[in-house]
Amino acid sequence: MAKGNILKWLRVAAGLVFLAGLTWLLCDTTESAHRCVAWMAKIQFLPAVLRTFVAFSAVSLLTVVALLVLTKLFGRIYCSVVCPMGVMQDLFTWVGNRKVWRKLTKRLGPNRWHYESGHPNVRNAVLAVFCILLVFWHPIASVIAPYSAFARMIAAFGGKTSGLVFGVSIALFVIIGVWAFIQGRAWCNTICPVGTMLGMLSKHSVYAPRIDADKCTGCRACERNCKAQCIDIQNHSVDTSRCVDCFDCLTKCKFDALHFARNPLTLSNPLNSSNSSDPDRRRFLGMLGALAVTGVAHAQHKTTDGGLAVIEDKRVPARAVPIKPVGSQSIRRFTQLCTSCQLCVTACPQHVLRPSTDLRTLMQPEIQYDQGYCLTGCTRCADICPTGAILPVTKTDKTAWQIGHAVWIRENCVVETDGVSCGNCARHCPTGAIMMVENDFGQHIPTVDTERCIGCGHCEYVCPARPFSAIYVEGHQQHRKI
Repeated sequence: MAKGNILKWLRVAAGLVFLAGLTWLLCDTTESAHRCVAWMAKIQFLPAVLRTFVAFSAVSLLTVVALLVLTKLFGRIYCSVVCPMGVMQDLFTWVGNRKVWRKLTKRLGPNRWHYESGHPNVRNAVLAVFCILLVFWHPIASVIAPYSAFARMIAAFGGKTSGLVFGVSIALFVIIGVWAFIQGRAWCNTICPVGTMLGMLSKHSVYAPRIDADKCTGCRACERNCKAQCIDIQNHSVDTSRCVDCFDCLTKCKFDALHFARNPLTLSNPLNSSNSSDPDRRRFLGMLGALAVTGVAHAQHKTTDGGLAVIEDKRVPARAVPIKPVGSQSIRRFTQLCTSCQLCVTACPQHVLRPSTDLRTLMQPEIQYDQGYCLTGCTRCADICPTGAILPVTKTDKTAWQIGHAVWIRENCVVETDGVSCGNCARHCPTGAIMMVENDFGQHIPTVDTERCIGCGHCEYVCPARPFSAIYVEGHQQHRKI
């Protein structure tokens, strides 16, 4: 088998392993899946960057460095193997290359592409907007983040999301799928911010597809089969900033004119090939530096508990402060780290984690207790979070963290409205924070010790008052250990 074929099939096999592993993790999320493939989520580029600069994780720093070195040496291998969104697009492109589509239209099928400039201004503009949104409106930025978008699509097809998140996920799936079906990797080289950032580094990668002008006959077979549309056969050049290392071109050349070899631009100094004034290099370092500085600034920003807003004449638990999982530490920190991938949402066995519909935290998970409560012995969300938005916590320590506290609404309580004896909330409280005390009429009503309450939502879930619970949990801006 030719060297080009070996590289291509190794890439295809590795990409399918990553795609299958991440899909399994998102669909199953059992302990078996977590043990086997959770690392695949944690080496995704954007989650690793956020975990490095905001959560200050040494392991994630090594991951980011490894990905950058890999890109500098071999180009955008990440985009063709590790990124599930990229592999998914390759599947759509592969389907578009089947003979049946050639019978329907001349545009589809092999030999359908040609070299394009790659719209550099659009790519840079999208990346700049993404970075701005990442700082000031983080949840919206995550809409086009490749790993997060893919994860939401899998969650949507698995029936684990609904409403706005479901609509956005399906719409994006259709857009990206149709675009890849027709134009190959156009999304990766036009919209994807990770692709643009890695492209700045891979422009002068040490190894890249190289055209031997002496052997090239100008047949354009490689150019017409390049899904990234980055091969300019007229000038015998490859735009390595857009090449995703799929190696399809190597298998199409019949004259041995294409090789994955040392990039001629890097022969003199392979690990420092780009001149210090190279705009792509400066843009890449600038974007990475901006993410780092922003992450540090947000991580050092101190917040305090926003307290409890008085809710009057309302029978709905309209929380003044949303509830975030144990391990989040604070709402601000969680918001800055979470990429809305929905992995924790799909992993939650009690289905208490739901995507937010608030524009400030759109699609980021928050806790609701209408269908269940947070199990004191469960750490699924913390174990599986790839960005560090939810830090690992032991089952023993989980009951020591206060993420909120219970609030009793007298006018909703069946003891007051129906004159019956209840005490459900006190009987089911795992920390003994709720006690029943006798009122002036000899009835026993609940009282909450906010110093012992951890905000697990058990009381809110088991409250028999209908249609609205008489006791609910109010979240805390800053979690604290009790």
